[in-house]
Amino acid sequence: MKQSSVPVQTAAPAEPVIRMPKGLLLLDGKLSGVSPSARRIDVLNPATGERITTIPACSAADVDHAVMAAQRCFESTAWQSMRPLDRGRLLERLALLLEENAEQFAQLESLDSGKLLSVTRMIDIPFAIEALRYFAGWSSKIAGEYIALSPLVQDGAMYRAYTERKPIGVVGGITPWNFPLGQAIQKLAPAIACGCTVVLKPSEETSLTTLLLGELIIETGFPAGAVNIVTGYGHDAGAALVEHPVVRKISFTGSTATGQHIWMAAAPTMKRVTLELGGKSPTIILADADLTRAIPGAAAAIFANSGQICTAGSRLLIESAVYDEVIAGVAEIARTLKLGSGMDPATEVGPLISSRQRERVAGLVRSGLDQGAVALAGGDIAGEAGWFYQPTVLGNVTTDMTVMREEIFGPVVCAMRIDDSSELVNLANDTPYGLAASIWTRDLERAHLLADRIDVGTVWLNTHNVLDLAVPFGGRKLSGVGREFGSEAIHAYTEPKAICMRLDTGAMAGY
Repeated sequence: MKQSSVPVQTAAPAEPVIRMPKGLLLLDGKLSGVSPSARRIDVLNPATGERITTIPACSAADVDHAVMAAQRCFESTAWQSMRPLDRGRLLERLALLLEENAEQFAQLESLDSGKLLSVTRMIDIPFAIEALRYFAGWSSKIAGEYIALSPLVQDGAMYRAYTERKPIGVVGGITPWNFPLGQAIQKLAPAIACGCTVVLKPSEETSLTTLLLGELIIETGFPAGAVNIVTGYGHDAGAALVEHPVVRKISFTGSTATGQHIWMAAAPTMKRVTLELGGKSPTIILADADLTRAIPGAAAAIFANSGQICTAGSRLLIESAVYDEVIAGVAEIARTLKLGSGMDPATEVGPLISSRQRERVAGLVRSGLDQGAVALAGGDIAGEAGWFYQPTVLGNVTTDMTVMREEIFGPVVCAMRIDDSSELVNLANDTPYGLAASIWTRDLERAHLLADRIDVGTVWLNTHNVLDLAVPFGGRKLSGVGREFGSEAIHAYTEPKAICMRLDTGAMAGY
């Protein structure tokens, strides 16, 4: 496929105030390097392909150092006796420091990942700050329950039990490249609130803001070993973290294929896992929808963050009566979106994360076109530098096409006309994934009835990609195991322990 001539914005980026991390790991409360012979990973700017810096490619020995530091902290008297309120104060102090450095983190996140600076400023960094504060509040509200027992053998005694929610232990958090800092905080904050200790392994594609977070963690005053950060490849550092016998839980966000490998690798040590994986989410537009909201909503559902969102609305299911109007509207938006560096305020769609990811997106689109799909907008790579792909709308797709079944993770939506509304639920569920869906309609009764039958973890009505820290988030089927956010996150990092007692009623004689 030849490169498209669609222009890519080349305006000068915002004046940088970027605070680059020192490029060191956070190990046992100190910023540390690895051995001089350790490999380095080039960190590339997705908008230009140019090298920004390098980071360490950690070995199994480096990971072991981090894990054992986390275990020593977890077992220490100081950590075990720390009041829950004081764990919450650590998270709150970290939130304050992140807030003070928000602009530096926003620019670094944009540079490293290609995300729009306006988005990192208004969404990504504020979300990370709010997540720290939200789980800081949970730290003092984790409670068990009291249970009256009814034993089968009656001996005249009274039996009672209570439960405590105990922290699991050392947690390995493995994060993706599409929301680097937010995902790191999603793992770190609830784990610390629950009394666990943490080893974070960010994606090798986007490690910079997590490394910079490590510097703030030291400044905050976390106990040595409470949070550790290692960098490197999934098959080296990531695998060592998953297989380490001391790690008691893995929390992973990323592709389904990697999640499946993690689950199998965790089995020998019976690690607990939370796996937030891929999606092929339907955006369902019914004939009575308010199209002035539904059309831009459907476009935003797939083109936001260049389509690199696990809940992206990549399957557009439209009732026949409004199909032509909807598809024309979404295609027009796709054609007018401005591609460019995330640091450029005029940019509306940034680059994909890497040349490899762009080739994957391009290959899936090619396969769809070869199988009979039609590009109503886009359908090609763009620009002379960086890893840009045109916002793409494919029509004439069928459910058996690879492009309709596999997660693309790019700005590509597949549109289908729904002639028989009775088939809507079956088409929405005709995917191995089950992460999210949105329904656009004025008929809220029908919306709720449809939502009940769609086999996903989250259904949005007349909106898409709205997340809140109080609402549990996760998927069904191949979209994952477990939930993040809300009270479900507390259950993910603690397990109940029961204490049962026999009370001799004879002790009450004379009272």
